[in-house]
Amino acid sequence: MPIRDQAQNIAHVLIEALPYIRRFRGKTMVIKYGGNAMVDPALKRSFARDVVLMKLVGMHPVVVHGGGPQIGNLLRRLGKATEFVQGMRVTDSETMDVVEMVLGGLVNKEIVNLLNRHGAGAVGLTGKDGGLIRAKKLLLQRDAPELDAPEIIDLGHVGEVESLDVSVIQMLIQGDFIPVIAPIGVCEDGLSYNINADLVAGKVAEVLGAEKLLLLTNTLGLLDEAGKLLSELDVNEAEALIRSGVIQGGMLPKVRCAVEAVQSGVKAAHILDGRLAHVLLLDLFTDEGVGTLIRQRR
Repeated sequence: MPIRDQAQNIAHVLIEALPYIRRFRGKTMVIKYGGNAMVDPALKRSFARDVVLMKLVGMHPVVVHGGGPQIGNLLRRLGKATEFVQGMRVTDSETMDVVEMVLGGLVNKEIVNLLNRHGAGAVGLTGKDGGLIRAKKLLLQRDAPELDAPEIIDLGHVGEVESLDVSVIQMLIQGDFIPVIAPIGVCEDGLSYNINADLVAGKVAEVLGAEKLLLLTNTLGLLDEAGKLLSELDVNEAEALIRSGVIQGGMLPKVRCAVEAVQSGVKAAHILDGRLAHVLLLDLFTDEGVGTLIRQRR
């Protein structure tokens, strides 16, 4: 392609992005970072550049990360089996030690270093820092025709968010830093709990009054029964898909937290394909958008 045509294409992209930059300047964007985007070197660089660009054009990105593959890899090396129930990892005390080491140490600091190397000022946190995440034990229910009453499932050191104190996040944003949060909470008696990163990201977005909640995953977005991408849903349509069983497994917590966030005032939630390079920029700064958008009403 001639240099002049290349320059015109670049100019077109910048012009298309301009109204979105103006619209989102000063807005908080909560990003759940996980899946392939966390393990593929090229995608990791792509993610870091996207987040740094968001910061440089005046947005306030807040990153909440998972680390399931990294936790699973270390558990396998230690010879410890892993069990999942409704998309949640069963976590005994030994597994919780591994979770804290991997999420709060290895993964969190790798992301912070990656963002810093690409020109941002990032600071890593767990939910223990500054009393950020107060957790409580998560108990699941299983209903089945053969049961007289719902079965209560105890997942061990798996929690849910009881409350958030986001003052430490707000302090970092005011200081022009990017907060990077590992989803580990602490309960009143001091025990640590592993919390699903999607759920933490949703709650952080709610309390911060975020403009958008952006959830990176390993699929095109939310798919219907035929495997076709659903580009846009309102919260009622999303809840209907949950009740019908179309949404299940690891996608359940993503959609549930997206619906709750939107119902609590977040303008929109986006489920995005983290396998696509620069997916954040494509979603935020182009007319087409990608993935699945969930909002209050169509």
